[in-house]
Amino acid sequence: MLVSLDAKFTNYVSPSLISIALVGDDGCEFYAESSDYPLDECSAFVKGEILPLLGRVDGALSNPSQLASSLHFWFSELSEPASLIFNSSCSWKLLVDALLCDGLKGLPPMLEGQQFISSVLEIDPVFYRAKMAAYTPSRPLFHALADARALLAGYQAWFASCEDCS
Repeated sequence: MLVSLDAKFTNYVSPSLISIALVGDDGCEFYAESSDYPLDECSAFVKGEILPLLGRVDGALSNPSQLASSLHFWFSELSEPASLIFNSSCSWKLLVDALLCDGLKGLPPMLEGQQFISSVLEIDPVFYRAKMAAYTPSRPLFHALADARALLAGYQAWFASCEDCS
């Protein structure tokens, strides 16, 4: 199963998780917002673009322990092993950190692999059009869940276009 990952974080120098989303190609989704990121460490961009988008998903607020438990449960409920795609290595690091919170040992068994999606692929016209078409007024650009959905849509369109060429 292909699962798209997106995480929003305070800054690039010392990132702390703000929100995280996982979207499977079977329609399953996970979204959570951190209850304990350091507001004073948020970059100007994060304060202006990311923080105003929080609070749109009921029940998303989680402390680190709740987040770790919820993530492990979500992965355990998948119908098949997940291969993650993401366009920020920081998203991957923050997911791993969240999964290993509270002394939890190891990554979930259903997490099979990961693949970084480069900006070169994201500017492919097929990828880019599908990605941008996935955004809606209620799930705009820079919301972690919207970005995870859009990344998956772009990748799927691009992959399908590659299969059509062979």
